[in-house]
Amino acid sequence: MSRQRQNRRKSHAQHSSSRLQAYLSHHREVAAFSLGKLLKAPVASFMTIAVIGIALALPGAFYHFLKNAQAVSQSWDDSAQISLYLSHDTSDEQGKAIAATLTGRAEIISTRYISQSEALAEFKQHSGFGGILDALSTNPLPGVIIAKPNLSRPRSTQLTHLISELERMPAVELAVFDTEWVARMYAILDVVQSVIAIVAGLLCLAVLLAVGNTIRLDILARKEEIIVIKLIGASDAFVRRPFLYGGFWYGLFGGLFAILLISLALILLEGPIQTLAKLYNSEFSLRILSPAMLLTLLGSSSLLGLLGAWLAVSRHLAQIKPS
Repeated sequence: MSRQRQNRRKSHAQHSSSRLQAYLSHHREVAAFSLGKLLKAPVASFMTIAVIGIALALPGAFYHFLKNAQAVSQSWDDSAQISLYLSHDTSDEQGKAIAATLTGRAEIISTRYISQSEALAEFKQHSGFGGILDALSTNPLPGVIIAKPNLSRPRSTQLTHLISELERMPAVELAVFDTEWVARMYAILDVVQSVIAIVAGLLCLAVLLAVGNTIRLDILARKEEIIVIKLIGASDAFVRRPFLYGGFWYGLFGGLFAILLISLALILLEGPIQTLAKLYNSEFSLRILSPAMLLTLLGSSSLLGLLGAWLAVSRHLAQIKPS
């Protein structure tokens, strides 16, 4: 009795294994068949692939250039500082105490107190008006506290709140953010990032429409074949599979074409950008596409192709019924 059970289990396992092998073998055959159909019509296939590639290359290139700009802007954070000009009646002890108090705040990384005498000596050294300043009976320069803000990114809203709070301190007459252009540049980068996201969404929709229209035409061209296959008992999944693989191949090759276009753009722009960077004494150079970016482009393009094919097949395949 136990031997019969073992034989049944063994037979069931072999049957399941053979079914899985047949299923995988069918998928390989369908994938190869779909790829062969693309290669048999190279001009039409290339036109669809080119549309997908250009649609994906535009947001991909803009996003890559934005990442390069953000990498440069990371060095700007080190130059961001707030200058607090103290009232003339503030002593050095009071100024140092205020600086120490600010250092203990979470929004401030570090502070440096510059006394009135130090400010005067520094101004004499760099201004060239030492003789005129020596003729003055009193020191016209106030004490200054240089505070480095602890902000992940100096956004204008965060800075405005911090500066207004520091300016309300009793001993502070004026608070100035010395590199306001950094906050403006970050605001511009935020706007650019939002625009890229909107453009990417619209172009992804264009990819879906391009793949969907191509698959729709393929379905109509094979309408008689689909009817015959359904008459002999083929399921919708069986009929749908070649078209889904076709959409996948369109998306994959479209992603490869987008990578090629972006790489060519980087090569063409590398020389002019290096020339521009040298004019500003910078060693900036464009970064190549990272492995994560490559995988993102290929993965998103393949998924868009697959989704576009699925939408087209789901809509048009149901309308084809054997009479």
